[in-house]
Amino acid sequence: MLGGNIKMARLRRDLSLRAVAQRAGISLNTVVSIEKGEPGVSIGAIANVLHTLNLAEDIELIAKDDALGRKLQDLELSLKGRAPRSKIEGKK
Repeated sequence: MLGGNIKMARLRRDLSLRAVAQRAGISLNTVVSIEKGEPGVSIGAIANVLHTLNLAEDIELIAKDDALGRKLQDLELSLKGRAPRSKIEGKK
């Protein structure tokens, strides 16, 4: 899905694989791997391609809405039943 989205963004901008690879400072094979969604491609390479496509701000959206994490945290908080004890003793 991510790879397909990146490929579509590249095609919309009418950029060749070679042009994106050159501008991103990575190999042509790495760009192909990114677009195919192959595992093992570094997040840095993906970030370089997104930057090349003027989509770098999209990286900030990764894991932004962590609904499962919030639910797990809420479950843990409700099981404890109260806030943790203050670390500063003797102060009221």
